[in-house]
Amino acid sequence: MAVESRFVVIRNGVEAKTFMDKKSADEYDKMLDMADNLSLMFSQSSVELSDSANEELSIFLAQHREEVLVALLAKKPTKTIVKKSVEKVTDTPIAGVVENETKKPAAKAKKGKAKVTATKLSEAS
Repeated sequence: MAVESRFVVIRNGVEAKTFMDKKSADEYDKMLDMADNLSLMFSQSSVELSDSANEELSIFLAQHREEVLVALLAKKPTKTIVKKSVEKVTDTPIAGVVENETKKPAAKAKKGKAKVTATKLSEAS
C-alpha cells in the first residue's frame, strides 16, 4: 500500500488547488493572499473596475510580483547570463582572422560582478 502526502490550498471553504509538496502550496497560498490584498486596494481606489477585471488584474500582478517590484523600482532586476551569438564569416580567409586576432591587445579580466541586462521571462503557475 502506497502513501501519498498532498497539500490542499483551501480558500473561503473551497478547495483551490492541490500540490504534492508543502513549499509549492505555501507559495500558491501566499500569491492568493497578495491577490486578495490587491483586489481590496483596487476596490478602494477611484478607478472603476468590474469584479472580473479586478480579480484578473489582482491575480496577474500577484503572479508577477517580481516584475512589479522591479517596475516600481522597489527591487533591482535579476541579473542573468546572456550568451552572445557567433557569426560565421565567409568572406575573410582564416589566416586573416588569425592575424587580426593576434594583433589585438589581450583583454584584462575584471574582478567583481559583471553588469548584464536581460529580460526575465515570466513563469506560469
